[in-house]
Amino acid sequence: MWQTIIGLISISQELLIRLIFSMLLSIGLGLVIGFIYKHTNRGMNYEASFLSTLVLLAPIVNIVMLFIQGDLVLSLGLVGSLSIIRFRTPIKDTRDMVFVFWSIATGLGTGTFNNVTVIIGNLIITIAILVLYYIDYGLPMNSQYVLVLTGTKSFTELHLAGIIGAYTSRAYVRSHQVKEGVWERVLEIDFPKDNLAAADQLVAELEKLDGLIEVSLLAPQLALPM
Repeated sequence: MWQTIIGLISISQELLIRLIFSMLLSIGLGLVIGFIYKHTNRGMNYEASFLSTLVLLAPIVNIVMLFIQGDLVLSLGLVGSLSIIRFRTPIKDTRDMVFVFWSIATGLGTGTFNNVTVIIGNLIITIAILVLYYIDYGLPMNSQYVLVLTGTKSFTELHLAGIIGAYTSRAYVRSHQVKEGVWERVLEIDFPKDNLAAADQLVAELEKLDGLIEVSLLAPQLALPM
């Protein structure tokens, strides 16, 4: 039966084994890429569909490379046909683009039967990503927040600066508006990472002041836990 199948598809047993192995290898490496992405993801824009895309992208590119197989005319025609595809889903994080390119490169490698190079390259990239993840490479040294104060009574700059400066490592005013006796001040502030309780202490201290209507402490998108 095996020989009959081989005769029908007009391919040698050795080449058929190589094709099957390259497909299985691309799928396996795609699963590894997806696992690394999920394990090291620190943002709030995680989507399960993107994880499936990373896993399936490698074997799909692998198939494309198997189709081309050094045929220049076929490769040009394939590029022309793919040019009509428009990607309407924006990549929210540049790190996601790195993983997409990693999956594509894996498919290119397995599709050209450079299996050893692909395996070694994926191993090195995996180690590099894990090292950067566990050493918190690129994360800010301080916890950044936005403080919004709304009140009806004026406070001296020295008074407010003294309270805010006692709990933060850096603070500066972004905007200050006054309308019909009500003022609103927006400040960017940094809390030391080793003293995250200072945020609660600062809010509690500001709420004791007379004339303050509202105290809001917001974490901007870039400062959210990642």
